Amino acid sequence: MVTPAVPTIDAGEQRWYAVRTRSRFEAVTAAALRDKGYVEFLPIWRSRRQWSDRVKEIDLPLFPGYVFCRFSARDPYSVLNSPGVVHIVSVGARPIPVEDREIESVRSICAAGIPAFPWNNVVAGQRLMVVRGPLKGVEGTLISVKDQYRLVVSISLLQRSVSAELQRDWITAAC
Repeated sequence: MVTPAVPTIDAGEQRWYAVRTRSRFEAVTAAALRDKGYVEFLPIWRSRRQWSDRVKEIDLPLFPGYVFCRFSARDPYSVLNSPGVVHIVSVGARPIPVEDREIESVRSICAAGIPAFPWNNVVAGQRLMVVRGPLKGVEGTLISVKDQYRLVVSISLLQRSVSAELQRDWITAAC
């Protein structure tokens, strides 16, 4: 029986990895990684919170407990020794990279300036490509919520997703 070849990843190549942080330590960890010279990404969303005497908008992480960092799997120790880092998402001792296109899709949603919210991971549904509007070029899954169309982009490694509103004429089926 012939087993298929598994593609190998150059351990010296810099890839995106999901870094698990202490509870509510995402911003501290992202700042520490940035100060060490790493490229980090902490996607946030604006949430409206009601207190007894006021309503306030606060920024919260789209993926609570995670910061994304670009580094070489050959040398993860500087990342692991950063404040707030619990571990790097791995299989055994081998860190698992997050797909570049998934990170870029989440970055596009965050940069577009449209409302985005954390969303449960979506497996079923039609894949689509945004062809117009501020999310042009982003791929994701189409869902409908209360007669509104939403694009869901997932980080499959974490089984977490981000949802953003879009207009029906912005999209086409992905190939």
